[in-house]
Amino acid sequence: MAYVGPVSTRTTMPQISPLAGEPIKRADAERLAGVLKAFADPARLRLLSLIQSAPEGEASVSDLTAPLGLSQPTVSHHLRILTEAGLLEREKRGVWVYYRLVPSAIATIADLLTPPRKRSARRTR
Repeated sequence: MAYVGPVSTRTTMPQISPLAGEPIKRADAERLAGVLKAFADPARLRLLSLIQSAPEGEASVSDLTAPLGLSQPTVSHHLRILTEAGLLEREKRGVWVYYRLVPSAIATIADLLTPPRKRSARRTR
């Protein structure tokens, strides 16, 4: 089967950090809060870790239920939330769906939460 590309319903990240020294717009704050809420769950943090450490950097629901000790519907629910937040992308292959991290989304969140002075020091190292 040919690769048809990832399927995702990504949340767009705000362009300005709440730590940039100027007020963040309400809509940007709401979008960022939604993404951070996706992070703010132990099972979702474990899912991100399990997917990232999987052999090909991707995993299906069936690969994740046993390590998490959660039911398939619960794992699917958490994966949907992470995908909608733009942290995961999904690719359907036959009857299976495989998930992988979106590294640029993780990097964007890290940048948004790093004060500008620390950000410039980190890049010069």
